[in-house]
Amino acid sequence: MLRRLVPILAGLVVVLLLTLFRIADPFPIQVMREIAFDFYQRLAPRPQAEFPVRVVDIDEASLAEIGQWPWPRDRLATLTDRLTELGAAAIGFDILFPEADRMSPSRIAATIPGVDATTLPDNDQIFAASLSRSPSILGFSRTPGGRPLTGGPRGGFAISGPDPTDGLPFLSGTAPPIPVLRDAAPGLAALSLNSELSATAVRRLPMLWTNGNAIFPTLSVEALRVAMGIGAVVVLGDTAATGYVEGLRIGDFNVPLTSEGDLWLYYSRPNDDLTISASDLLRPGYKRLGDRIAGNIVLVGTSASGLLDLHNTVLGDNVPGVTIHAQAIEQIIAGTYLSRPDWVGGLEIVGFLALGTLLVLIVLTLGPIAGLVAGGLCVGGAVAFSWWMFRTQGTMLDPSYPIVGLTLLYLALVFFRFLTTERAKRQIRRAFGYYVAPSLLAQIEKSNEKLKLGGDVRRITVLFSDMRGFTSLSERLEPRRILTILNTLFGALGHEIVGRMGTIDKFIGDAIMAFWNAPVDVPDHERKALRAALGMREKLAQLNATDAFHLRADRAPVEALGIGIGISTGEALVGNMGLETRFDYSALGDTVNVAARVESACKEVGYDILVSDAVRLVASDFALLEAGALALKGKAERVKIHLLVGDSELAKSGAFSLLRTTHNEVLEALRTGNDVRGGLAECLALSARVEPGLVKFYETLPSRRADFEATDTLPPEVAKVG
Repeated sequence: MLRRLVPILAGLVVVLLLTLFRIADPFPIQVMREIAFDFYQRLAPRPQAEFPVRVVDIDEASLAEIGQWPWPRDRLATLTDRLTELGAAAIGFDILFPEADRMSPSRIAATIPGVDATTLPDNDQIFAASLSRSPSILGFSRTPGGRPLTGGPRGGFAISGPDPTDGLPFLSGTAPPIPVLRDAAPGLAALSLNSELSATAVRRLPMLWTNGNAIFPTLSVEALRVAMGIGAVVVLGDTAATGYVEGLRIGDFNVPLTSEGDLWLYYSRPNDDLTISASDLLRPGYKRLGDRIAGNIVLVGTSASGLLDLHNTVLGDNVPGVTIHAQAIEQIIAGTYLSRPDWVGGLEIVGFLALGTLLVLIVLTLGPIAGLVAGGLCVGGAVAFSWWMFRTQGTMLDPSYPIVGLTLLYLALVFFRFLTTERAKRQIRRAFGYYVAPSLLAQIEKSNEKLKLGGDVRRITVLFSDMRGFTSLSERLEPRRILTILNTLFGALGHEIVGRMGTIDKFIGDAIMAFWNAPVDVPDHERKALRAALGMREKLAQLNATDAFHLRADRAPVEALGIGIGISTGEALVGNMGLETRFDYSALGDTVNVAARVESACKEVGYDILVSDAVRLVASDFALLEAGALALKGKAERVKIHLLVGDSELAKSGAFSLLRTTHNEVLEALRTGNDVRGGLAECLALSARVEPGLVKFYETLPSRRADFEATDTLPPEVAKVG
């Protein structure tokens, strides 16, 4: 039964990992999803229809006839007057006017001595007069390092629901129209396409912007407002999440937006009837264009390549930016939208989880061929459902991740089945490797002599770990529960040891013995042992926090497990010990005994990780604090020990440096018999910032004054073999 369950569980883990990857939604997944939506739009673009929108294009022909850009603004005044005369409902300029007209006669005359510039016309004043008597809209762009946008929008904004302003794109700097033009135009709008959204193609258009004080519309929104004669636009805040946008209401038009205030653009194919050359309007026979202009929203922009306003669309077209604003207006008028509601992401995740689980069960029970058929059906079903949602609801459901994710899952499952043909060998190696460092295991596999009796003296670092409260816990819980707890504990702590090149010597009841630097050299083995101890502390904290031992769930006598760790370094005899037919690779000697005794002293000292002074001499860059010279059982002299608070990064911190200084002052006061209460209080306060586990140590410190006296030799009755 277990042999059947293990492969299925492994497959489900792969499904879970792929699901978590989808939940994280990294940039490659986002790009893949947007490419899929682009493909859908290419298959089914928004149908072309006749809409009251026109684009006056300053194209290459206009530049050839009228002259290079920028044109004198009296020429733009003529263009504006003629559009107004022909009955344009709104005239939106997708052109920036951040500086005065350098070709204005009055401006040129001001540079000529003896000429009265005030008697000559000012092109900006002429253009401003035309704007003031027309339904015109001027624009500004977001520009890094530009001027802050002052003043407010021309139209009002009413907010329905929570205020979404904080979620809108921010106008840190802008290139606004010069004041004389801005004050004259009835409308003011943002022209920028959000560069973060248009790196490869313009997929979304920001409809709202903010300078921190007010909301400003994009050109398409302002053009609709002016054309419809509306005083205010309603911004719908998302009632489910404060600070986000749900949509816009422009007159009778309800426009769904993303949470950041963007419109998903649903493109139609380029329509030549949409565009009118600017040169046609500036010729004498312009009135013949009346039927194409009257009652329409007219946007003025440029397609001339030298003016750098060309952008890619998801349909693969390279179009002027003004036509993107025009497409947005058409979408709003047509009421044809694309949307990706919040629930879509959840549906994609749950759907992939269900399809992945089904594929695992089929591949691992019926075989790869059946799995291939099932996987094809799953992928085909996911794509078909996504396409149906796009065509009928305008909802963008991602078809790309099921294709890629289920393909990867299928390959992983087939590979897993292939590996199980040598499962027995791998299981033996995994079981043996759990107790022995990989380097030792490799040497044993290469050399049979490692399996013979004997050993040699090496400098090693030894670690002992013991579970706190094991006796009382074992008295109240049945043996099966104790075994489960120990296996969970040993599995987690053992991983920290083996992962840092350590060798697990043995499990002794609820204790672990491990060592480093045998039988092969392990560089920097003292520090690896310290990092393993810190990792064991962190791993146990995680297990307790998640109730991995089910102590709180089962209402056990204790709610969390604790451990004590002792570490020592020095020479020891290491090798294979036992009978010729049954032996273990182990270590013996005073270094091993010191590590065991130091671990036992954790209870007395009131701290979970203690190291001998020999370790401190080698790894002085770690965050270590003196804990006194203890009378260890079996030692004729006191052994100086230290608290392992943290790694070398913590040791460099200002908080630990302050704690260490105060700590040493308290120890000096203990040795000299002075009052330590003030220093202890400061240490307790500092330990809360550095390592809360130090609290018990400082609480018991006054009772351990003898451990800090100068005498090291123990009385004969203490120095006995334990």
